[in-house]
Amino acid sequence: MRFPILALVVLAACTEETPSEPPHELQVEDTTSCGGGPDSNLVGQSVDVLAAMTFPGPVRVIRPGMLITQEYNTKRMNLDVDAKGIITRVWCG
Repeated sequence: MRFPILALVVLAACTEETPSEPPHELQVEDTTSCGGGPDSNLVGQSVDVLAAMTFPGPVRVIRPGMLITQEYNTKRMNLDVDAKGIITRVWCG
């Protein structure tokens, strides 16, 4: 009975350990490629003003508690909106 257990221990010790993935590099927030940024004139305005506007790329309105995807798109403008519907932050990504 000892031999099968010993064989399993020896085989387990021979397995190759796969290296872990290197840590992802932090993305520097680019606030110019999508036309947004912290100094955007949209901050402080109601989200309703967006209906009359056109943008060169995709726009994502992010409401409190909303789940969003984590892929980085330099052409996408993200608009953080508070519970009252006021734009609090404009950023690209």
